[in-house]
Amino acid sequence: MATITTADIQSLRQQTGVGMLEARKALQEADGDQAKAMDNLRKAGKKLAASKSARAVKEGVVGTYVHANHKVAAMVALACETDFVARTEDFKNLAHDLALHIAAANPLYLQLEDIPEAVLEKEREIYREQLKTEGKPEKMWDNIIAGKVKKYASEVCLLDQPFVKDDTRTVRDVVQDVVAKIGENVQVASFSRLTV
Repeated sequence: MATITTADIQSLRQQTGVGMLEARKALQEADGDQAKAMDNLRKAGKKLAASKSARAVKEGVVGTYVHANHKVAAMVALACETDFVARTEDFKNLAHDLALHIAAANPLYLQLEDIPEAVLEKEREIYREQLKTEGKPEKMWDNIIAGKVKKYASEVCLLDQPFVKDDTRTVRDVVQDVVAKIGENVQVASFSRLTV
């Protein structure tokens, strides 16, 4: 078993925002491996976030971002359970980062379920024509089309887009990390992007 120092615990706490005991436990379970401990905490955070997603959100903030050229701006209404959390730096930073992401990535919908069926059917029709032209076997079309729809969602749905500050993670992952850190349900209530 690896020796876990106070510096190791402090480093993990600074990166994740968890308490000292939780950081120590994560490092012990990961045998002192910082990266593995972070992954384990992130997985535990996703489970926690899923369990909190049904709780009512009545408070929140509006995050804004105006690009340096003053030709693009975005706003996001970010909701949480209590005004205490709405006033925290983590929550306000998330709202700002989401507004920045919206300005940069121009999402059209919040999530796949929000895309109108007519739009999805039009995309599926385009994919069917492409597959027919490419000569792909018809029995494979359903699986290929499902994959293409998922890719389309990752391009136009805010929560499924790769996060602009870390494209190895989705916006949904970033929101869930904050849920795990603050211990409350957090939801994007609405968003808007303006351009000149």
